[in-house]
Amino acid sequence: MKKIYTFILLLVVSLQAQTLTGKKVFETYCWGCHHQTAMAFGPPFSQIANKRTKAEIEAYIASPKSMYKAFGYKRTVMTQLHLNAKELDLISDYILSFKGKK
Repeated sequence: MKKIYTFILLLVVSLQAQTLTGKKVFETYCWGCHHQTAMAFGPPFSQIANKRTKAEIEAYIASPKSMYKAFGYKRTVMTQLHLNAKELDLISDYILSFKGKK
């Protein structure tokens, strides 16, 4: 019986890990300020994707207060997010998926 519970727990954890997507990271952390193709409080992902590389996007998300001057901004209001490496990778890929879209 203990083996069955262990198996079920591992299955659930595995399924949850597989379902984490860039869209889910966006909905969890970014949606309040950004939209995919329309201006909100922050710029749309389509605008970001057309201006930045994956490395630049990840660096800015990881540490906006230390990166804003490098991007030519006078200030930043970007919230400091504490994403793990997987979430950072997923959200940067998701943002870049809007490159060329309006």
